[in-house]
Amino acid sequence: MGRVTERRKVIRIRDGVVSARPDTLVAEEPLEIRLNGKPLAITMRTPGDDFALAAGFLVSEGVLGAADELQNIVYCAGATVDGSNTYNIVDVKTAPGVVIPDITLERNVYTTSSCGLCGKASLDAVRTTARWPIDDTHDAHGGEAPPVRLDPALLAQLPDRLRAAQRVFDRTGGLHAAALFSEDGELLDVREDVGRHNAVDKLVGRALQSGALPLSRAVLLVSGRASFELAQKAVMAGIPVLAAVSAPSSLAVDLALESGLTLVGFLRGASMNVYAGEHRIALRAAAAQG
Repeated sequence: MGRVTERRKVIRIRDGVVSARPDTLVAEEPLEIRLNGKPLAITMRTPGDDFALAAGFLVSEGVLGAADELQNIVYCAGATVDGSNTYNIVDVKTAPGVVIPDITLERNVYTTSSCGLCGKASLDAVRTTARWPIDDTHDAHGGEAPPVRLDPALLAQLPDRLRAAQRVFDRTGGLHAAALFSEDGELLDVREDVGRHNAVDKLVGRALQSGALPLSRAVLLVSGRASFELAQKAVMAGIPVLAAVSAPSSLAVDLALESGLTLVGFLRGASMNVYAGEHRIALRAAAAQG
């Protein structure tokens, strides 16, 4: 374990001066996820938080929704010809009685660090597999709470807080990140990975393991763009607000509008675009500040 970064030789050219030096790169290795002993998916990821990644992936697939539905997760020994453990295969065992949705059966899914589960999902699939509606009037324990309402000035601060928490990015410059914030802007958790969808799975998996789902009062911030898959993962975890520093896709906006998710894109400095769920954004406060 501990293969988050690796060293490689690089030829550096600066102002016409050529030199050779070692460079720190983010590690990328395949992780095979097995479900109850059967191969399910392969994702290219940065090693670390592999159990949380697998658990979060299964939340987004509609397999898991509570900590007691997960019996255990183990690395598979004997993954190579000589019997050594590569720590690149995990087996997730569900608790007795957990019903496995049809969408996960007899399926080999290959995911990449750039696009996630390419073309696999649809609005109908999310609609039929989501455990919880987007509901920000209750906490994770079902208690009543006031609706989430965010000041744009608070949202504008979140990218800098995320960037300050990216430890590996400072060494490599090659990682995406995802973070969970409270509605008051408190950083709850942050994960880094070569694939932003993996970073989100790691966040959601850790929340599942700690019994914190649904994340009905949380804000999810992702580096880069907001794809349909990231919106799907937010909806499946019960997250009411997804913000991204870059653009959303058209299908991500469609899903946000249908599910009640608040979707914010191009969150840069004091500027942002609200594509859906504007009722959670204090627009009058923004107008007053402007």
